[in-house]
Amino acid sequence: MNDLDHPIFAESLRRIRLLLGETGLTGVERDVLERLVHSSGDPSLATCLRFSAGACALGATALAHGAPILTDTAMAAAAVSPMARRTFANTVGSVLDWAPQVAPAGGTRAAEGMAVALERHPFAVVLVGSAPTALERLLVLTGSGQLPPPALVIGMPVGFVGVAESKGRLASSGLPQIRLEGSRGGAALVGAAANALLRWAWMHREP
Repeated sequence: MNDLDHPIFAESLRRIRLLLGETGLTGVERDVLERLVHSSGDPSLATCLRFSAGACALGATALAHGAPILTDTAMAAAAVSPMARRTFANTVGSVLDWAPQVAPAGGTRAAEGMAVALERHPFAVVLVGSAPTALERLLVLTGSGQLPPPALVIGMPVGFVGVAESKGRLASSGLPQIRLEGSRGGAALVGAAANALLRWAWMHREP
C-alpha cells in the first residue's frame, strides 16, 4: 500500500482483480480499469473501455508535469480535485467557468465554455463525462487545426442523445484518448480515470 491508498481501497482492488481475472491490460491501463470498476461497482466496464496507443502514459506524463485538468462539469472537477491536490497540484477547472450565463440558440453552455477553456489551456487533460456537445466542440476545434490537441481526452459522456456519435468521432479523431463505448459514462467515471492516472504517475515518480 502507498500513501494515497486507504486500507479499504487496497482491499477493494484485491477483490476487483479477482473478479476481473485476466484482462490483457497491464500497468497504468490496468489501473484505470480497476479504478473505474471501483467507482462504479461494475466489472463489465472492462468490455467497453478503450485506449488509444500510449494514451495513458501520455496523460500520466502530462499530469506529472503539471498539465491543467479541464472538466465539463463541476461534479467531475470535484471528483478529481482532491487527488490533484495530493499529488502534483494540477489546476482543475470546469469549462462552465468560462461559459456564458445563457446557452446560445441551438448550443450549450458546456460547448461554449470548452472553446474558451481550450484556447486558454491548449495542452490540458480534458475530461468529458456529461456533455457530448462539449466533446464535439473539442473535436471540431482540434480537427480543423484551430487549436492544438490536448494532452489527453477522457471521453465518457453518459446518455442517449448525441453520446454514441460523439464517442465514435473521438474514436476516429486520432487524439490521445480513453473512452467508454456505448451509453455509459458520467462525472464519477471520468474523475476515476483521471485519478488513476494521477495515482500511477505519483507512485512512479522519480525520487
